[in-house]
Amino acid sequence: MTYSDAVIQRLTALCTERNITINKLASLSGITQSTVENIMSGKTKNPKLKTLHKLAVGLGMTVSELLDFPEMNETIFEDE
Repeated sequence: MTYSDAVIQRLTALCTERNITINKLASLSGITQSTVENIMSGKTKNPKLKTLHKLAVGLGMTVSELLDFPEMNETIFEDE
């Protein structure tokens, strides 16, 4: 698993739990839909902390909460 894969899984799960689309996540986060789509498609391999912060705020959580999940904490990531 790559870091990008873990972030994609987490964002997908959170959007599903909250019943929001990628477009809605972008709107809530104040970032462009294309930026979110690039992250979700894996085109963006290493999103900036500023972007992750905006996504977290859009989801009503902190960056720590966004990145605190088993796949992120227990995985040894492959080099990208």
